[in-house]
Amino acid sequence: MSETTEPNVGTFTLGGPLTAEPAGPVEVPEHDEWTLPNGFAWVFPGEGNRGGLVRPVIMADGFNLGRSRLDALYQGLESGYPFITELRRRGRDVILLGFEERSASILDNAQAAEAAIMRAIAEQQGDARLIVGGFSMGGIVTRYALAHLETQRMDHRTALYFSYDSPHRGASIPVGVQAFSHFIPLPNNFAKQMNSPAARQMLWQHYDKDTGKIGVAPERTEFLAALDRVGRWPMIPLKVAVANGRADVVGLPDVKPGDVALRVDRIYPGTTFYTQAQGDDVTAAYLNRRLPKAEKTITTSGFPELDGAPGGTLHTYKILAEAMKKLGGKADLRHEDVCFVPSVSAVAIRDIETQDDLYADINGLDLDESELDDFLCSSTTTAHTAITEELCTWLMDRLPD
Repeated sequence: MSETTEPNVGTFTLGGPLTAEPAGPVEVPEHDEWTLPNGFAWVFPGEGNRGGLVRPVIMADGFNLGRSRLDALYQGLESGYPFITELRRRGRDVILLGFEERSASILDNAQAAEAAIMRAIAEQQGDARLIVGGFSMGGIVTRYALAHLETQRMDHRTALYFSYDSPHRGASIPVGVQAFSHFIPLPNNFAKQMNSPAARQMLWQHYDKDTGKIGVAPERTEFLAALDRVGRWPMIPLKVAVANGRADVVGLPDVKPGDVALRVDRIYPGTTFYTQAQGDDVTAAYLNRRLPKAEKTITTSGFPELDGAPGGTLHTYKILAEAMKKLGGKADLRHEDVCFVPSVSAVAIRDIETQDDLYADINGLDLDESELDDFLCSSTTTAHTAITEELCTWLMDRLPD
């Protein structure tokens, strides 16, 4: 470490259960591998299927930094509930779709999804229609890919599209945390992740490192326009989704707006992050560093109370606190988790810009208000993309024969 700079966070990034690095080697069954434009796939045949694909299910990886770790994805999909094993037991061929760079533009990674769909069709035995979807960003990638194929008049032969806690109406990383990634005085993976094309496309509000302004990133505006050009959704398949958050307005009750979420000392002394509150000129974070000396206050105006909202959660402040402690800092951690993908976003029923919409009672809304054909919210608040028996069995029960 230079004597003129604060410590670097190095490899620290934010990620959910499916993108976490495995604690050790993962035993992955024998499989074929496909090389695809901007990606690759691992193919696991269903029980009793011989001589090629019979009933393909394509499942796309989610957002993080770097190349997809399909061993980690496999492990995540077998933790909590053995999702891949159960799909294969039911005779489904599981195709895990990964990307060469998970933080690249969703439009670029959609090329991998389109190629996987077309290859599955080419190699398939019989006439069973495909199941295509993904986890978190993977659900957005496959949504766009299927819609784009339809506009190109290409038969994707997909009967059902699914998403698993995907941010259809946007995701949220506290803007103070985003700002801190760029406040670190050395290049770091955390900042690279926060400023990546995919993050800019999915976050409903983005901190711009060059201007210090908070708003909708140009990349998000451009991506939403690209979605509009392909009709926003695929029209041919049935569209279903599950959310890791609840539907009954209950989020993280211990996360009160305006609370201290995390205070850091020794390194970045006095740096403090607050849970998001409503109002104008609300302090979201106070950032301080010794080397080179600088301080900054991050404020928001017109935000809803995002951090405690109903939705799939991310260990945002826990991950940040552990990174600071590894560097010799002291962390006063009061709230480990925040809402990352609000329930209303995951089931595409409301936007997340206002308090009323963010905290809408989904159980009391008409299903027709959703852009999806059917959906399920978790009965309890769970981590973003956490694999649960409740959500997985609901999904599998809706797969066509």
